[in-house]
Amino acid sequence: MNIYFAGSISGGRAFLRTYVDMVNYIKSTNHHVLTEHIIDPGVLDKEVAHTPKQIYERDMEWLKSCHCLVAEVSNPSLGVGYEICSALDHQKPVLCLYKKGIFLSRMILGNTRPGLTVIAYENDLDWQNAIQTLIENR
Repeated sequence: MNIYFAGSISGGRAFLRTYVDMVNYIKSTNHHVLTEHIIDPGVLDKEVAHTPKQIYERDMEWLKSCHCLVAEVSNPSLGVGYEICSALDHQKPVLCLYKKGIFLSRMILGNTRPGLTVIAYENDLDWQNAIQTLIENR
């Protein structure tokens, strides 16, 4: 499967280590992560080579071609919120994961759209199980 991984870039990189672990876990299940560049610590420097329009068009193509979206949403991000809504508009299953205890946007927690799953995790096993369930149900 092609999986779109979403995590904050411009909004902050506080959860980068978790993004790396999640992307590597997805790859270990023999699935392709379309957005692997998100785990590059220098992604902001590399993205300046592209216009905002190029990035938007690239990412929207990836969203259209993915089988599902996994988003780590502990760090607020306008872009990730947009990606979540876009994926749902394209009838893609979306899994939002966030660190238990984080004050998460009510726009995510209160959303009852079909295809959206929101899960708080305490440890790696929690989010690994959530990702595995998404993959198995896809």
